[in-house]
Amino acid sequence: MELDTSPLAVPFPDLPPIAGVTPRIARAGYKDWGRCDLTYVELAEGTAVAGVFTQNICCSSEVELGREQARAGRARALVVNAGNSNAFTGYRGREAVEQIAAQVADHLGCPQGEVFVSSTGVIGVPLPKDKAREGVAAALNAEPCSWKDAANTIGTTDTFAKGAIARAVVGGKTVTLAGIIKGSGMIAPDMATMLGYIFTDAAVEPGFLQQALSAANARTFSCITVDSDTSTSDTVLAFATGAAGNQRIEGASCPGADAFAAALEDVCRQLAHLVVRDGEGAQKFIAITVTGAASDESARRIGLAVANSPLVKTAIAGEDANWGRVVMAVGKAGEPADRDRLSIGFGGVWAAREGLPLADYDEAPVAEHLKGREVTIEVDLGLGDGRATVWTCDLTHGYISINADYRS
Repeated sequence: MELDTSPLAVPFPDLPPIAGVTPRIARAGYKDWGRCDLTYVELAEGTAVAGVFTQNICCSSEVELGREQARAGRARALVVNAGNSNAFTGYRGREAVEQIAAQVADHLGCPQGEVFVSSTGVIGVPLPKDKAREGVAAALNAEPCSWKDAANTIGTTDTFAKGAIARAVVGGKTVTLAGIIKGSGMIAPDMATMLGYIFTDAAVEPGFLQQALSAANARTFSCITVDSDTSTSDTVLAFATGAAGNQRIEGASCPGADAFAAALEDVCRQLAHLVVRDGEGAQKFIAITVTGAASDESARRIGLAVANSPLVKTAIAGEDANWGRVVMAVGKAGEPADRDRLSIGFGGVWAAREGLPLADYDEAPVAEHLKGREVTIEVDLGLGDGRATVWTCDLTHGYISINADYRS
């Protein structure tokens, strides 16, 4: 099914080459589509890696192996298959992953455990090993491609290529971080995104890279939702080649560690927002800020209860300032809340304060705000200092149309 580009799309940024990183693409033919669907990224020897993965118990072999490999902290290559998630496929699925890793490892002369594999698409169909073998062979011999081509190749129902860039100064050296991501549906905050990859020329020890990525994930990918469904394949990997020549970041106390961590979180946040902007059928980008909660984590959970409510999301789609639905979502979150302290607002205009509708509430500016592409919802619980922001999109007929025909 040909999808129209999301009205919330943003142009692909000018991502520069990252020293020690070479992306290539090929067509394996996992689906009957006239496009490349296999991405191969070669990484310099000694590249550090960190990862965060789906919390879905029915995860793919790619996720299981990726978790194990990331603990070792080193990577030489990445292969991403689009059109087939290879999840819930038993030993045949694992054999396909191991075949791909062995093929690339033999080509590079590296340990098989340094080759990371991701797959995305239909669940329950084993990845065809013959197509994978031919696709990898084609990719190994292909010319290097642009980041935009790589971003398009890892997509499935995505309607635009997604990329982000940030820079930081570490020990007098400027380091660059470039990321690409795919994701549009089956997006929920149990990690969470679909498939995302961040590449940097910074010299970073794997332990600190993992620490920084996990912290960034908690405030970015784990704060987005499109449809409350957690994928079997969600993976975000960060690769650091060390080619920038900076003093190696070994821990949080090293010079430039804070700047690098902030740049990594910046890239993660940009990528997370792009996934929401391409939410299946999305017409509006929604930011929900929760303050006055018992803790930051409590605020996040309340925000996600609001963000995942079909009643809230359809109200925003219909441009209806139905703040009672927000009250409902706060109350069902299972977190500390007091009805008589609760305040609700849209676009900076409070509709209710401390448990009561405002006598002078004027819905006109709120109605005007809801007509826009970007909507904000404010929730103040009046209990403590906890706060969080989560991001989602509206729920439209387009989401149903896309997912009703997903396998056709």
